[in-house]
Amino acid sequence: MKRSRGKDAYAVWRIANFKWFILGRFFLTIAVQMQSVIIGWQVYELTKDPLSLGLIGLAEAVPFISMALFAGHVADIVSRRKIILMTTGIYIMCAMLLLALSFNIESIRSFAGVVPLYLIIAVSGVARAFFYPAQAAYMAQIVPRELYPNSSTWNSTVWHIAAVTGPAVGGLVYGFAGVHTAYVTAVSLAALSLFFFGSAKPVPLPAREKNESFLQSLSGGIRFVFGHQVLLGAMALDMFGVLFGGAVALLPVFAAEVLFVGPKGLGLLRAAPAFGAVIMSMFLAYFPPLKKTGYKLLIGITGFGICIIIFAISRNFWLSLFMLAMSGMFDNISVIIRGTILQLCTPDAMRGRVASVNSIFIGSSNELGSFESGLAAKLIGLVPSVIFGGGMTLLVVMITSRFAPKLRKMELRKIR
Repeated sequence: MKRSRGKDAYAVWRIANFKWFILGRFFLTIAVQMQSVIIGWQVYELTKDPLSLGLIGLAEAVPFISMALFAGHVADIVSRRKIILMTTGIYIMCAMLLLALSFNIESIRSFAGVVPLYLIIAVSGVARAFFYPAQAAYMAQIVPRELYPNSSTWNSTVWHIAAVTGPAVGGLVYGFAGVHTAYVTAVSLAALSLFFFGSAKPVPLPAREKNESFLQSLSGGIRFVFGHQVLLGAMALDMFGVLFGGAVALLPVFAAEVLFVGPKGLGLLRAAPAFGAVIMSMFLAYFPPLKKTGYKLLIGITGFGICIIIFAISRNFWLSLFMLAMSGMFDNISVIIRGTILQLCTPDAMRGRVASVNSIFIGSSNELGSFESGLAAKLIGLVPSVIFGGGMTLLVVMITSRFAPKLRKMELRKIR
């Protein structure tokens, strides 16, 4: 039995298109995560203001969420591979602009502050809005339905390996070689991702309703998600849990003023949640959460909230690093469960639009969570704001457990 299960855990890797796609996403994620660390430290060095870090998230979230529904509509009528290639190219352009600005950042700051950096981030937010539904829909098309839990787990695993590598490399290169070399490295890795995405073959778009109007198509994803209680519940739980519990945006402040570890330590702190998520992903690849899935989802987000609270009160770098890694392990349970539900329950012709709705939930929890963290830190202080966020995450779990019994009792094996 164990041998068969181990063999099945790698089944999706026999699909050539999946391998090319995952390699492209791997290198692009490293580049994006590197850039996130670089620009976070750069902005904090220029402003010394935690709210400015929250504004980084807001600068990306507003255009991202504004364009999400239209991006989902486009992903269902335009070649998804073409969208992936175009948006990756736009990201490379944005990274090159950030590199160019870094050579004259002091003179630019004297008359424009950090606004030019926020504007470039906003453009990358638009690109990400189109990239996310296209890649989610494309992956669902190149993988057989029976391998959806397997592909969701490996997609999360590879993403988190990249998310471990990116911040660590970004912080180390920034610390040892400087901001220019760090940006050049990010641009190079993004260019490599474009090669791998280009190596994956296009797949035809699934047939869809011809009578559907533009507005009906635009709102189709919303209507589908809000009519599916389990899918809506999983998205909402993840959104509100991470919205309040996220501390990633404030890590530059913790690294500089609480743990005193500088940009090198910041890279490790940023990488720690993804490192924990990789460990959990490898475990779930062999033991997918098909039974008592709803309970495992609630336990995962509860553990995430507790880890964030302990991180907030820690003054020891290694304890803080461990708590962030544990938070990544718990959070990844919900990531994999939500991703599997999304693949299993969504019709092929609506994958782009439903993925775009999911991206709004994710964008709200990550980017708006960054803004919430920065604003709360400004108003009530750094440590109290993170403790408050972790406590709110636990409250969200209790409310969901009480008022969403279908989600609590959900089992993935019954919707396969």
